[in-house]
Amino acid sequence: MTDQVEIERKFWKALRSDMTMMLGLVGVDEGHTRPMTAQLDGDEDRGPIYFFASKETELVADLTSGARAVATFASKGNDIFAAVHGTLTLDDDRATIDRLWNRFVAAWFEGGKDDPKLQLIRLDAERAQIWVDASSMVAGVKLLLGIDPKEDYKDKVAEVSLG
Repeated sequence: MTDQVEIERKFWKALRSDMTMMLGLVGVDEGHTRPMTAQLDGDEDRGPIYFFASKETELVADLTSGARAVATFASKGNDIFAAVHGTLTLDDDRATIDRLWNRFVAAWFEGGKDDPKLQLIRLDAERAQIWVDASSMVAGVKLLLGIDPKEDYKDKVAEVSLG
């Protein structure tokens, strides 16, 4: 039986590895999300989750103080899925930018860390729903064999507090 702590640990490990989340503002642009690369600060399995963006994007333009956000995640192996809810804020902390800066981020900003378009965004995650091993193919096979797949998945979904 998988417990909530283990499910949360698997989520942070997968996010640290795969890094792409779909990020959007609640109630803005009909909840439109866009792919963003998540940056985690340090080795601990907790937020905040950071994203580098351009000040010219709609996301940054629409972001108001304390904006509610949702970020969704699917691991590359499709064995971890998550919907993360929290508060999104603009962050200009130079020390954080220096710690998180890497060659992949640098490829997007010609002026480097001093690029006038550079904006760091901080997601303070409060809660998440996380699904582990939610393979529809496995569920389909179980249905063919007369097995109810819902029984296997009830212990593989967690509502976790991230704040």
